[in-house]
Amino acid sequence: MDITKHFSNFARVVARASGQPMAFVLACVSVILWLISGSFFEFSDTWQLVINTSTTIVTFFMVFLIQNTQNRDGEAIQIKLDELIRSHQGAHNALLDLEELTEEQLKQIKDRYEKLAEVARQELSKGLKDTKSTEV
Repeated sequence: MDITKHFSNFARVVARASGQPMAFVLACVSVILWLISGSFFEFSDTWQLVINTSTTIVTFFMVFLIQNTQNRDGEAIQIKLDELIRSHQGAHNALLDLEELTEEQLKQIKDRYEKLAEVARQELSKGLKDTKSTEV
């Protein structure tokens, strides 16, 4: 039994379901029912504790489920971008796996690209092309 695979599948299903309009409607209905039940429980501390505890527990678990889904999605996007860079002739393979670099390393690379962009904008303002394409 692979718990990681089962958890990932469960997280994906819950994340998708919780992002549906019906999930929002269900949450609204739950709050409305809780509000209506307040008069039966005389708006007691216990009545308030029910909604506070319920929302805290749901939020606590949803953080982990949604984070798992976002981590996998982010990894998949990075792999796809890496493949596009790798497969494009003339692309800089040094840009593969940038997400693994330190903040300082990323800043250095970003600064170089900002300089390239500034030069390209200057060339465009002079009527020159900044790419091999015929239009901007």
